[in-house]
Amino acid sequence: MIPGADFNDLPQAINLAEKYDEVFFAVGIHPYDIEQYDETIMEKYVNHPKCIAIGECGLDYFRLPEDEKEKKENIAKQKEVFISQIEFAKKVKKPLIVHIRDASNDSRQILMDYNAKEVGGVLHCYNASEHLLVLAEHNFYFGIGGVITFKNAKKLVEVLAKIPKEKLLIETDGPYLTPHPFRGKRNEPLYTNNVAEKIAELLDLSKEEIEKITTTNAVTLFKQFSTII
Repeated sequence: MIPGADFNDLPQAINLAEKYDEVFFAVGIHPYDIEQYDETIMEKYVNHPKCIAIGECGLDYFRLPEDEKEKKENIAKQKEVFISQIEFAKKVKKPLIVHIRDASNDSRQILMDYNAKEVGGVLHCYNASEHLLVLAEHNFYFGIGGVITFKNAKKLVEVLAKIPKEKLLIETDGPYLTPHPFRGKRNEPLYTNNVAEKIAELLDLSKEEIEKITTTNAVTLFKQFSTII
């Protein structure tokens, strides 16, 4: 799955999805690129047979402007674009890929207030906020990547056991957050093996069990994945 982040990258994502049977893409706007948001462009791509989700979209308060007025305006704009993409996902009946950074409470409230459970989705690169666990009851899954292998990921390690197994997904987030022992290298899907091994260790399950659970969950959320397994 290649998530959309900005519209400039979409042609490349589409080319890859058309070239390889096992590659799909999503269309959306990352919170850092909200000024690009244009629903007419979303509509242009969303009916492509390999477009199976909306995102990544969401809220990111990590790099807000220092000026208070600009900060408030940026947060308001992020919320507006996030809500618009939730409504768009409901209209086209595709799940969401949700990016949340330093914005757990606002993100949770928006997803619940705007009935995002109609389509569900994944909390991409889940950040271990326990405030978000309630979203498991609202048709949302939790994407776990290389961070789970980091020595400083104590909070995520603690919270992992609280995630319902039927809502657990494994993800890459390439080229970032490469798991141990490959930190510093370019991340790629091959390294999800290391993520699966670590999750299995922490949950006292076999790697094969984790692979089966997370693959079943991925197909349940992104139904077109069933065509490649």
